[in-house]
Amino acid sequence: MDQTLPTRSEVAQHETWDLSDLFKDATTYETFVRALPERSAKFKAQYSGALQDVDSIQQALDDYCTLAVDIDRASNYAQMQLSVDATDSERQRLAAIIQTLYGKVSGNLTFMTSELLALEDELLNKAIEQTTYSHYLMKLKRLKPYQLHPQAEEVLAQLSPVLGAPSEIYGITKMLDIDFGHFEVNGQSYAMDYTTFEGFYEDHADTAVRRASFRHFSDTLKKYEHTTAAAYNAHIQAEKLEADMRGYDSVIDFLLSEQDVTREMYDRQIDVIMSDLAPIMRRYAKVIQRANHLDEMRFEDLKISIDDTYEPNITIDESKKYIFGALSVLGADYQNMLEKSYDERWIDFVQNKGKETGAYCASPYASHSYIFISWTGKMTEVFVLAHELGHAGHFNLANKHQNYLQADASMYFVEAPSTMNEMLMLNYLLESSDDKAFKRWAIGSIIARTYYHNMVTHLLEAAYQREVYLRVDQGESLTAPLLNEIKRQVIHDFWGDDVVLTEGAELTWMRQPHYYMGLYPYTYSAGLTIGTIMAQRIQTEGQPAIHDWLETLKAGDSVSPVELARMAGIDVTTDKPLKETIAYIGRLVDELEGLTDHLNHA
Repeated sequence: MDQTLPTRSEVAQHETWDLSDLFKDATTYETFVRALPERSAKFKAQYSGALQDVDSIQQALDDYCTLAVDIDRASNYAQMQLSVDATDSERQRLAAIIQTLYGKVSGNLTFMTSELLALEDELLNKAIEQTTYSHYLMKLKRLKPYQLHPQAEEVLAQLSPVLGAPSEIYGITKMLDIDFGHFEVNGQSYAMDYTTFEGFYEDHADTAVRRASFRHFSDTLKKYEHTTAAAYNAHIQAEKLEADMRGYDSVIDFLLSEQDVTREMYDRQIDVIMSDLAPIMRRYAKVIQRANHLDEMRFEDLKISIDDTYEPNITIDESKKYIFGALSVLGADYQNMLEKSYDERWIDFVQNKGKETGAYCASPYASHSYIFISWTGKMTEVFVLAHELGHAGHFNLANKHQNYLQADASMYFVEAPSTMNEMLMLNYLLESSDDKAFKRWAIGSIIARTYYHNMVTHLLEAAYQREVYLRVDQGESLTAPLLNEIKRQVIHDFWGDDVVLTEGAELTWMRQPHYYMGLYPYTYSAGLTIGTIMAQRIQTEGQPAIHDWLETLKAGDSVSPVELARMAGIDVTTDKPLKETIAYIGRLVDELEGLTDHLNHA
């Protein structure tokens, strides 16, 4: 069976995104980027030593935002155009231009933070009170004890391309060097790459194909475990070095500082889910095993559908019915954004060779959001698309109502709008049919895609990541055997003996780029906690809850994540929302068990 993908030049253009709102063409982009070092140098010459009063601080930050928006615009373009075909040498060259120049540009701008933090407290406090950058400056002030000498800050910024190299090496190894070739099942040959494994084989209905693909995928990954571990170790040790230089007690505290989140909130999210959600998800695994008549429940069986015979295929055009139907409850402006995303080609749907895995939403402040997805034609894709459009709705509202420095909400909150949209999609699907098989499919999909993905897959990444940082804080270096051991233990702690951990399960740490993005994995469950409670508020309260939510999205990063949640009527300083979310998942599993029993005896 041939799952070979077309090249980028062979795909339908109307199913790709149109980046011309960012740059007319590659030549325009290149000219623009090459001018950034000189622009940043002029900015430094104009404002270094000139922050004397509130007015000069306001003007400097206004001009800084103008420059930062352009850097953000170019960076997003470089990353996006490469992500749709990482094998193309010209796309690699275009991305490398800004990667090469970024250190110089960033180095020219570090003086702003250094000089703001060198101000007398009286003037800095006045700037917090009187400028339009109050929350940004308040967060900055908290970093004052950890600020290095201005020259040290500049050198660190100039080294950013080098310090970012491990992430780049990881991506190159993953997308360019690893050749998965073919595998065979019952005399049939199957082509494989990262995209086809994650989009087609990983949840394949044929158990023989699914398990054989996992074996082949894992065996191939293992050949690269030492290179991948070396890149990861280099990244982690660089973070440890900077944390020590700045005087933080641990790498975790250093990374949490930029999220405006306490260590207690971070640890609670991991610990409560590991203890309270695990028994519920073990029951879910048993339902999946029973419904699919499996001899045993293996790690590679966890992502299969509750009923693969039921799941309908869906075209891109057909997805509009569900997206508009579920999300238009958020109002006319939101609906207009949804329509534009299709009509103006904000979304890259196609699958092609060299396209990176996963899905994401990029939201350059200078334009609008862009959504990266690989449309497989499975109905579950509507959940993925609703998720990414949740990011788009959030960022477009925040960018419209906040300045650049106060638009991008804390990572702790950022997955709330996306996962809340998935819950709206579930509610819409459940209300649209009384058919028990459809209801079972819909509930199974939300557990498998939303809760399993965000509160299990990413949470186990977070538990693994925390253990890694604790080891590094104790002076350990990371090797492939150690990382395998940590990952296997974390998976076993969650699933116990209810799931067989096939050899290769421990290599899951090799698949996730999130580890190069700070403490990102745990925030999925934090966001989903807020998203779940908010969706329930909208379902029961209607317009007042919708108003609260839209105002929360508009706030961006002008307040803390705790305050953002409070604006939405949710108190995340306690474990109550998380406990309620886990209880809700428990009720979904109860319903899944009941529907399965009913259908089995029908």
